[in-house]
Amino acid sequence: MQSANEFMMAFQRITTEWCWGYAWGRPGLEKKTRSLLNLAMLTALNRAPEIRLHVRGAINNGVTVDEIKEVLLHATIYCGIAAGLDAFKAANEVLKEMGAV
Repeated sequence: MQSANEFMMAFQRITTEWCWGYAWGRPGLEKKTRSLLNLAMLTALNRAPEIRLHVRGAINNGVTVDEIKEVLLHATIYCGIAAGLDAFKAANEVLKEMGAV
C-alpha cells in the first residue's frame, strides 16, 4: 500500500479489507488450503502475474513444491493446456527465484 497513489488507494483498501481481512482471516480453512485453492482458481482465470504472487505466498503458508505441481496438474486437466502451461511457467519462475527448484 505504501507505493499506491491516491487513485489506486481505493482499490488497495478494498483488496486489503476483503482479501486479506475477510477471506483470509476467516476460520474454516487453513491458509495452506486457501493457497492451493487460489492457485487452482488463478490457473482457471489464466492470471499468471497473480499466480507468481500466490506461489510465493503458498510456499510461505507451508505448501510444498510437489503440492503446487499437483494442484497445477489437476487444474490443467479442467482448465486446459494453455492455462496450465502459463501457470506452470509462472510458478516455475518464482520457485526458481526462491531456490525451491
